[in-house]
Amino acid sequence: MAVVGGSYAGMAAALQLLRARRTVLIVDAGKRRNRAATQAHGFLGQDGTDPGEIARVARAQLERYATLTWVEGRVVSAGGTKDDFTIASEDGHEYRARRLLLATGVSDELPQVQGLAERWGTSVFHCPYCHGYELDSGAIGVIASGPNSVHQARLLPEWGQVTLLTNGLLDLDPNVRQELLERGVAIEPTPIAGIEGHADVVLTDGRTLVFSGLFTAPRNAPSSPVAEQVGCELMETPMGTQVSTNEARQTSVAGVYACGDVARVPHSISLAVGDGAWAGAQLHQSLVFPAAQA
Repeated sequence: MAVVGGSYAGMAAALQLLRARRTVLIVDAGKRRNRAATQAHGFLGQDGTDPGEIARVARAQLERYATLTWVEGRVVSAGGTKDDFTIASEDGHEYRARRLLLATGVSDELPQVQGLAERWGTSVFHCPYCHGYELDSGAIGVIASGPNSVHQARLLPEWGQVTLLTNGLLDLDPNVRQELLERGVAIEPTPIAGIEGHADVVLTDGRTLVFSGLFTAPRNAPSSPVAEQVGCELMETPMGTQVSTNEARQTSVAGVYACGDVARVPHSISLAVGDGAWAGAQLHQSLVFPAAQA
């Protein structure tokens, strides 16, 4: 079995297979989506822990199993059919596997605001359940990126005083505007010139709005072309593009499974770990009972 992507979902899936005494290959490019964050939150038993440390400990635990092979590198191509897949890494090595599990994660398409990308994961976030509490009920800015920004602005008053910065991207329906105002959300229509300091938003009229933290809703897409290379069906969600799977985390291609951020919304470490564990178990059962998951 080959797992493409060795972050939280991929490792959780691999653990189920290793404990079933199966031979597992993990190929990982080492680009965790949350690598800029210094603390993980909302993950039971690990709240406040450095997410890099969570990943390091998890890998060390997996490496205790003799049937694991871990390859550091990026998968650049994949193909084949059930029971006979081939993947190739960027260093030219090829690997064969009976099953593929895609846990590649996603890339984030961020709003084109000067200074935003540099603060992504440190003072600009997407998930209030992961980062809202630490803002200590302070001022929160929501930088519009599309319709999902309205949902963020509706939800975030639970964590502080919210200002929705429409930045020329949202034309609010009068009913939506009234609902936001009733939630205590301030609406700022002036375009953004850039972000400075910790989370200070400089507007084009010269004003600077100081926030404890900022939120935005990026569009997501698989961070690797492997799913498309093997022919997996993709689907559109309000958050972007993901790999389409059924309840057993099978993709549209027999023998190929997907889990974690690349195959589900919303996204968090907790959800990725749970999804990966389920996918790993289901993949294992496809080997034991092939007719049931044909």
